[in-house]
Amino acid sequence: MTTLSIVIVSWNTKDILDDCLESVYRETDGIEFEVIVVDNDSQDGSAEMVKEKYPGVILIVNEKNVGFAAANNIGFNYCNGKYILLLNSDTVVLDGALQKTVSYADQHPDLGVLSCKILNDDHTLQPNCSMYPSLLNSVLFITGLYKAFPRSKFFGRAQMTWWDYDDERQVQVLKGCFMLVRKEALDATGPMDERFFMYSEEVDWCFRFSKAGWKLGYFPDASIIHLGGVSAAKLGGSRALVKDKSTRRYMKKHWSKPAYAVGLTFMFTFYLSRLPGALLLALLSGGSSKYKKRLENHWTGLRGLATKQDI
Repeated sequence: MTTLSIVIVSWNTKDILDDCLESVYRETDGIEFEVIVVDNDSQDGSAEMVKEKYPGVILIVNEKNVGFAAANNIGFNYCNGKYILLLNSDTVVLDGALQKTVSYADQHPDLGVLSCKILNDDHTLQPNCSMYPSLLNSVLFITGLYKAFPRSKFFGRAQMTWWDYDDERQVQVLKGCFMLVRKEALDATGPMDERFFMYSEEVDWCFRFSKAGWKLGYFPDASIIHLGGVSAAKLGGSRALVKDKSTRRYMKKHWSKPAYAVGLTFMFTFYLSRLPGALLLALLSGGSSKYKKRLENHWTGLRGLATKQDI
């Protein structure tokens, strides 16, 4: 039996996908693994690059962009491993990270999902663990109290800003850029919810793993680089719409109706409280693209909330 099946979903990320695949083959030794690339109708030659440079990769080319969750589920159908690794195309594997993580998982059979230390391109820490969304955590986010008191276990609880990520521990939510999933746990929990096109799908999945009786863990002695947001950035102003739709879907799926109504109010409050500042910065900056994008994001998000959407 193959030890590890690596599923990489790609959408117009040809060059960084190449870097990712190169690092997987360079840094992975001592375990039997297979690589499945699911291409979401890229128009930049990504699929052709994989065919030419990595003939051993199992390549699935979708006729349209079906989203992150659905694309991963397609990849799962081709997996033969004891473990399945969800690996973003904008990652670089470092120093045998995959075999180290698999070894740790072998020693902890109660773990259904495991992640490692995630680094930015400059090798600074990129937090990848959090708590489940809740009304309290929403208040701490909207008010910015988690930024004002990052070392507080209460105010920094949602994003776990008080933690230095140097010790192993059980967590509630892991980011989807690197998720090692035990096949047995996947069979018990089920695949990702494809109604989430992008964003919140891993939060929902982590919650479901926990409900199915599996633990989720973080292992600090293996590392990867994650560039972050490469595919999402290509969405432009619609990014806020996609993200908010997924947030609302999660709340509607897992919260009570009163909690959902309050949560939706919090989302409106977030945009309304930040739009004036975003507009002022965009004007004072002389049309800086950074602040124009921020203004566009907030305005698009607010309009999206005010428009009835099928979630």
